Amino acid sequence: MLDIASLTRQVRRNCTLSDARFAGHYSVCGLVMRLRDLYKWEHSLDPYEEHAASQVLDWIGRKETLWETLQESDFDDLVIDGQRIDPFDTETVNRLIEPLHLFYGAGYAHSMKPSFLLATIDRKSAVNGYPVVFLSKEMARDLLTLPALTQDDTIVVRQSAAKLYVWDRMLYLNQSGRPFFRFALLACGIAEKDVGSLRHCLPSVAQVLHDTFLYHEIGELSDCCFNRQIWRDIIAALPHTPTELLVRTVKDVLADTGPHGTLRHIRKTQQTAALGFYAAFLDGLGKKLFPEIRATVAGFMTDGDWQAVAAMISSVHQKAETMAFTIIDLYRNGTRDHDSVWVNETLNRLYIEPLTA
Repeated sequence: MLDIASLTRQVRRNCTLSDARFAGHYSVCGLVMRLRDLYKWEHSLDPYEEHAASQVLDWIGRKETLWETLQESDFDDLVIDGQRIDPFDTETVNRLIEPLHLFYGAGYAHSMKPSFLLATIDRKSAVNGYPVVFLSKEMARDLLTLPALTQDDTIVVRQSAAKLYVWDRMLYLNQSGRPFFRFALLACGIAEKDVGSLRHCLPSVAQVLHDTFLYHEIGELSDCCFNRQIWRDIIAALPHTPTELLVRTVKDVLADTGPHGTLRHIRKTQQTAALGFYAAFLDGLGKKLFPEIRATVAGFMTDGDWQAVAAMISSVHQKAETMAFTIIDLYRNGTRDHDSVWVNETLNRLYIEPLTA
């Protein structure tokens, strides 16, 4: 019989190994935010619950000490019913544990960080022909708080992680996003006087963003513009570089503005709150490379013109598509000449440097 406790320990160890190796890739603030989420998960706290700073800092100190002892360790194979399995062989692992309503996730995230997950399955469904697995309790996880992901052409919604993710986005929302956030909350029926209580807002925001996360993954699966294998090759060749951030941003926007993506779904269903939250939480390169998204939503806040939103979505998709084709061509040229440095510098000069001029 499958030993769930043993499997949980094995997956948690690989999670810790991954965190130990890649903690240095984050900024100090970025690492602290991820550690806070991990702390809340380990201590079964709600997103808005906080323990004393001294208690959290002691825990972080112990975590970093543990990481130092694991820097040179290799990921362990998973042993299930006496069978030794590569930790990235998700298909085999899930075939063995699915009868127990468990889900195992493994793959590579930003900067090619290995990421592992073990959780209980809440329910399964299909949306637009794509299988969707909704997870409930997470038994093992690493530093990454991802609300949803795609694995083996299946969309996986991490319901508990999604709440943490939404809470973080609200808590650290920058000043430029706040007008859109207030507009979206009003569309949810939350009055201006109640906006000050983020805890009060969390259920409504999380509910609205459920479709945002889901249709982003559908958009990625159905995207035909940015060849998935080439995209993976670029990420693998240039991890932790401006180019990685660029290609991830372009692919995300292609997914969201594609025929089956988030913004198309928002436009089709005329979800005013979802449109406001999308603009509010748009940040980083996405906000800078595609300023027309926020500009159009700002106009929508006044005139409610869904036709203008539709035109913006088509325009942004075409712009992102052109960028994707340029990135692919440059990468192929660089690969032919074995010069990934040239690819990174050229893309940086084309798309990123002008943003700071």
